[in-house]
Amino acid sequence: MPSRPVHVAPLRVVRPHAPVSGALRAVESFLLSGGQQTARRNAWAAVVADRQRARDRREAEHEMAALMSGALGPR
Repeated sequence: MPSRPVHVAPLRVVRPHAPVSGALRAVESFLLSGGQQTARRNAWAAVVADRQRARDRREAEHEMAALMSGALGPR
């Protein structure tokens, strides 16, 4: 009997549900003044941007290594 292909759903990133996010923002606005909220959000945006740059850099390094190993392969 031939085997049938198994379809696996891709992994999904779990994000907080809207009610949880809304509750966190409400607590944040209650505890922090406007300037502190802005500073925290700016800091988080910088962290996210740094992580993306690191991912991009790793990918570029990987691609460069692959190109160099192919270019400098057996002679």
